[in-house]
Order: sequence, then structure tokens, then C-alpha cells
Amino acid sequence: MLVNLLSGDKPRSTVLTVLLLVILVGLALAPFLFPGVRSLETAARICIFIVLVASYDLLLGYAGIVSFAHTMFFGLGAYGVALASTHMGRGYDALIAGAGLGAVAAAALALLIGLFSLRVRAIFFAMITLAVASAVAVLVSQFSGLTGGEDGLNYKIPRELTPAFRLGEVMGVRINGKVLNYYLIFAGSLALFLLMLRIVNSPFGRVLQAIRENDFRAEAIGYKVVWYRTLATCISAATAALAGSLFAIWLRYVGPDTTLSFEIMLDILLMVVIGGMGTMYGAVIGATIFVLAQNYLQTLMGSASEATSALPLVPHLLDPDRWLMWLGILFILSVYFFPTGIVGRLRAGR
Repeated sequence: MLVNLLSGDKPRSTVLTVLLLVILVGLALAPFLFPGVRSLETAARICIFIVLVASYDLLLGYAGIVSFAHTMFFGLGAYGVALASTHMGRGYDALIAGAGLGAVAAAALALLIGLFSLRVRAIFFAMITLAVASAVAVLVSQFSGLTGGEDGLNYKIPRELTPAFRLGEVMGVRINGKVLNYYLIFAGSLALFLLMLRIVNSPFGRVLQAIRENDFRAEAIGYKVVWYRTLATCISAATAALAGSLFAIWLRYVGPDTTLSFEIMLDILLMVVIGGMGTMYGAVIGATIFVLAQNYLQTLMGSASEATSALPLVPHLLDPDRWLMWLGILFILSVYFFPTGIVGRLRAGR
């Protein structure tokens, strides 16, 4: 009902509706349904990556823009919170200022990249974004006095958001600052996702889809293609930066490997393809499946290897050290059987 009120974009599939409700309820009640530090960490990452993948899907799936600079914007938001908390202290004003400045910096950088690069062909724009992202990652590593270099930054956040702050017990679960921090991440991620859902189903989002399908025709009927693409890039960058800010608040640590790594960019691409490009709901499905696989596939393979220890060859194939190989196989199978992503497949077969 809330999604219908805000965007009018219904899942249009009974199975997809059930999956989305299960994920929503699971994330909303994660501290109570799945107690434990690891489970809470996984749930928080799912929330953050849903927003990050949705912001990238605005570029790739709706505007047809291939960019490799998304982790750069993600990192700007994270470093914004880290630097503000380092220099302003452990107050909420530092978190708000850091998140706001990070989002503004990301949007400004996206504007510069867009104005100078979106007029070229798609592959050249992708290469330009890759070069800029690589340059920023190198600069962050070199300016160790400001960014902490390769070691990153540790900083303090308000005590109410740390495990040291205790409130009591609810339903047998100890409520501390970590749980409050999780619900801050959950609420922020939900608000950002609903905002992205509203944007892609607005007249602006429809124009982006028209440009994706045929930019020459969209230009011919009066739409300024470069302007729309640049604005989409700025919105996507700012949203990614806000996701980075949430990540920084959750981790209380920021470093090049956690926010600026090209491996994260590849993970985002995989999540978009698995969930389905051009569908915001695909970000929810793709991020949930991928993060769960990253965190639990190795453990499941270890259990399966022990259970099949009496069989020849099978325990070696299921060795936990080979979890990345099986993750790759699962990705290949998902692309083969779901070329339009899981959401596209479910909607087509409704």
C-alpha cells in the first residue's frame, strides 16, 4: 500500500510480492528473528547495498549509462562522515554534516564528469569514469595525513549508537546501541529506496527510459538528453554517497578497501544483473541474494563437505576454500536462466 501510494509501481507478480514482503519483514525484525552479531552485520549490509545497487540501477537500468565510478561516490559519503566525526567530535551534528557534505561533493563531481563526458560514446564515458575513480582511490591512499592512507580512519560516533549503550531486553533480546544503530541504517535505507522508487516512476524517470531506448528520438521531440543524463548521474551519485554515509556510521571505520575498491564495483554490477536491470525491486532481490551468499555460502559448503566426506571427490569440490568458484557458477546459471534478472523473469511468467 505504501509503495502504491508513493510510486504506483507494483511488483506485478505474486511470487515477487511474497519475496519482497519476506525480505522487508526479515530486515525490519532482524535483531529479534536472527540474534547474533554476524546476522545483524549481514542485515545491515543488505540494507546499505540495496540503496547502493538501486542508485546504480538508476544509471545503468533506467538511463542506459555505464559508469565505473560508483564506488568513488560511495567512498565520498563514507569519508565525509569519517572526517566530520574526526574533526567535530562524536555528535549527531557531525554525522549530519558529514553525510550532507559527502552527498554534495559526490553530486558536484558527478556534474563535472557528466558535463564534460556524457557527450561522448558510452564506452568512452565508462573509461573516463574508471580513470577518475582510480585517480581518486590513489589520492585517498596518498593523502595519509587527511584520510589515513591505506590504514583508513577510525572514529567515534554518538554513544547511543554503540554497543556500550544498553537499554534492556525486549523479547529476550538485549537492546543496545548496536541495535539502535541498525534501525537507523534500516530506516535511512528504506527512505532512500522509496525515494529512488518515486524518482524512476515520475515523469523524469519515464524520460530517462525513453532516452535509454532511443536517445536520438528523445532529442528530436525536444528533450535535452545531456541535461537529463547529467541530472540522473548527480542523483545517483548523491544517493550512493548517502549509502556510503550509512556504511560509515555502521562500521565506525573507513578505508580504501572497504569503500573505494573496484571489487565493490564488480559486486554492484553482479547484484544489478542478478536482480534485473531497470527494476528497483531487482536491487532488493539481487543485493539480498548476493550478500547472503557472500556471508553464508562458505559456511554451508563446509557443512556439505563434512556431510559428504564418505563420497569420492565431492568433499573436495565442496571445500569452503572454493566458495568463490561456486559463487561464480551460481552467477553464470542465474544469467543463463534469468537473462532479464530474477525480477524480469518473475514478471514475465506471472
